[in-house]
Amino acid sequence: MNLLIKGGRVIDPSQGIDEVLDILVEDGAVKELGKGLAAQAGAEVVDAAGLIVTPGLIDMHVHLRDPGLEYKEDIVTGTRAAAAGGFTSVACMPNTKPVNDNKAVTSYIVAKAKAEGLVNVFPVGSITQGSKGEALAEMGDLKEAGCVAVSDDGRPVTSSELMRRALEYAKGMGIMVISHAEDLSLVGEGVMNEGFVSTELGLKGIPWAAEDAATARDVYLAEFTNSPLHIAHVSTMGSLRIIRNAKARGVKVTCETAPHYFSLTDDAVRGYNTNAKMNPPLRTADDVAAVKEALKDGTIDAIATDHAPHHLDEKDVEFNVALNGIIGLETSLPLSLKLVEEGVLTLPALVEKMACNPAAILGIDRGTLRQGAVADITVIDPAAVWTVEAGALASKSKNSPFLGWEMKGAAAYTIVGGTVVYSRG
Repeated sequence: MNLLIKGGRVIDPSQGIDEVLDILVEDGAVKELGKGLAAQAGAEVVDAAGLIVTPGLIDMHVHLRDPGLEYKEDIVTGTRAAAAGGFTSVACMPNTKPVNDNKAVTSYIVAKAKAEGLVNVFPVGSITQGSKGEALAEMGDLKEAGCVAVSDDGRPVTSSELMRRALEYAKGMGIMVISHAEDLSLVGEGVMNEGFVSTELGLKGIPWAAEDAATARDVYLAEFTNSPLHIAHVSTMGSLRIIRNAKARGVKVTCETAPHYFSLTDDAVRGYNTNAKMNPPLRTADDVAAVKEALKDGTIDAIATDHAPHHLDEKDVEFNVALNGIIGLETSLPLSLKLVEEGVLTLPALVEKMACNPAAILGIDRGTLRQGAVADITVIDPAAVWTVEAGALASKSKNSPFLGWEMKGAAAYTIVGGTVVYSRG
């Protein structure tokens, strides 16, 4: 089916475009950008007047829980939530059951996503076998089966020697290593950020040094091996300082943060709110300010959700035993648009961090509206006002700290390969 998107504000940083244009899509690819384009007979027409049109948004860090943990989420519901959030592509982490550490699991994810998913799914394989941190997984097999990166996300690679070898092997194979930077010996039995709030609530704290020390180790290993490295879910001012300084030295390091790290502080835990329990934990107002500054100056390359669905029974328990993680696919866009409203980012800079940069980091052929590119397109209504309600969320799980929040901005249309897979209302 052919498609014509009429009169939207097209923002494509990959081409330096920010103007009102039409986009003609034919056979799943971008045919032409211009003014006054005419639709061919039978083409679907999307009226984008007053809306923003961007390359399809990419979430490079999600947990789809499939295979093995489908009671939390699966590829069908996870990609439905992604489409509702404006994402045309997601990269899913390997902590499934079994762990995605081999070609068979990767092939299952790729095949199921192709058959049943609404958006593109790019698997991330594990760095080590079973994500146990003992021996490297077969990275070559994982890449051949469709993995775009490797990570033991949810767990750090505690052995520095093993992380060094992972970086060296991945560099030779042309696959990105994504680090979960956490020093478990410093975390101990901590369940939230160590500070005033944890003391007041009587909860064991996780010091910022647990993230910073691990970030420093992995950055130095990347520098030593001259290998690319991506740091996941950065939440502290110290880690950002380490990454900023490393970039200035020419280290091949990129990083991401998540919307909750620039939207919430550890005050959200008050009342022992388990929907505010995550790893890394919510930090202080100073850390939030540092995250925003790092987004503004380019230290942070990407915004990713770390969408981590859990069943109610895993969250509706005592804070100490509740599982870490929140859902984020359907709230990421409005929370990120608030950065534009606050003057932290321009709209083109936001699109870079939510589409262009994730595509470049993962090495996938997305994140652009160039002629001939795959027609993955997000049409955004920046004026849409809505309230986050559990019953209206597409995700199978409802563990969000933003329930009840009024949001501004939403995906009006999500278009994957030239096909509208989601339209608001």
